[in-house]
Amino acid sequence: MADPPFIELEGITRVYGTGEVAVRALDGINLTVRAGEFIAIMGPSGSGKSTAMNVIGCLDRPTSGHYRFAGVEVAGLTRDQRALLRRHYIGFVFQGYNLLPRTSALQNVELPLIYSGRPRAARQRAALEALRRVGLEARALHDPSQLSGGQQQRVAIARALVGDPKVVLADEPTGNLDTKTSVEILDMLRRLNREAGVTIVMVTHEEDMARYADRLIGMVDGRIARDEQNREAA
Repeated sequence: MADPPFIELEGITRVYGTGEVAVRALDGINLTVRAGEFIAIMGPSGSGKSTAMNVIGCLDRPTSGHYRFAGVEVAGLTRDQRALLRRHYIGFVFQGYNLLPRTSALQNVELPLIYSGRPRAARQRAALEALRRVGLEARALHDPSQLSGGQQQRVAIARALVGDPKVVLADEPTGNLDTKTSVEILDMLRRLNREAGVTIVMVTHEEDMARYADRLIGMVDGRIARDEQNREAA
């Protein structure tokens, strides 16, 4: 018997505004993601892919429908409970890195753990281990201005991993990188998925990057237009 879905969206809509100016960013989407999957959500600008990512990451709330995370109905959670869900289960990687300037790579990676109440020494050990996993242990004391774009994105991935999340949400993680560096970052995400079992949901508009995922979700006008296994996964 198959395991139940880890992430389940059922009839999800997201409407911004009201009346004639209302924008239907999500129009009744249904999506399931099982633990250990690597999926890519694709689509043109305005297709709803980033809105779907924000709903999955509890950064935005749907207008209607059901969202279940590990079997829990997210709509029934309070704001603080949703924050705890993000903190303990979800890691985020964004296109723009979002690293603090004049702050070392180690301190940037350590930042999510400050709110967990861990002692400083334990936070630093965890942050250093996360940097080791992305091959940047030797750059722990460098600030972002001393790192290449690819290295900054590796720091961002380490920050996403430091809390041992069950799922990593990557929103255009290679959008600011050249092709060679993009391949390196996608190779890393794939290893994390294959070797560590981390569930990865990636938003991208790049076909070449999407081929690293095992499953391709295509969105158009707030709806899922295709959902298929990627037989050419890198």
